[in-house]
Amino acid sequence: MTRTDEAARQALVRRGFALEYATLGWNVFGIAVLAVAAISARSVALAGFGLDSLIEIGASTVVIWELSASGEDRRRRALKLIGVGFGLLAVYLLVQSTWVLAAGFRPHHSMLGIGWTAVTAAVMFALATGKARTGTALDNPVLKTEGRVTLIDGLLATAVLLGLLLDSLAGLWWADPAAGYVLVYYALREVKEIFFGEH
Repeated sequence: MTRTDEAARQALVRRGFALEYATLGWNVFGIAVLAVAAISARSVALAGFGLDSLIEIGASTVVIWELSASGEDRRRRALKLIGVGFGLLAVYLLVQSTWVLAAGFRPHHSMLGIGWTAVTAAVMFALATGKARTGTALDNPVLKTEGRVTLIDGLLATAVLLGLLLDSLAGLWWADPAAGYVLVYYALREVKEIFFGEH
């Protein structure tokens, strides 16, 4: 590897760290915002989205750990930890969506929740794109896989946003838990790819 190639690789690694620290910071702050919104609106969806932020924090921490050193063993362990995160996300979404539908739970309207999930969706999609590109350039499956966790976070923010909007505007309280089932499928597909696919 030439000095120029190594410099380019180090620049990509720094970008990967920056993307992960940005994701980490956003989700740590987001848990506080979502706690306030969920309690004031008595919203199971917003509370659940806060739990999803914890999974994203865990996934970002794993990637920061993996980027800090190299080695195939560390990479395999990092991928498995992210796979566990996807699995936990799928279980959480399945339980939450089923419980909300079965209970017919109707939260209060939440302008804070609507505003935060709208901005979060845009931020997560931008971060996911950056991680996918950086992970591809580095040929780093851990960063690429965690980018898909961030993408799911953006999709979940969009689903929660649509649910909150449809409930507020049309009284369709079931829209948010129904969208959760789509994300369960996507998360389980990622678990299958991580544990049974070729990297």
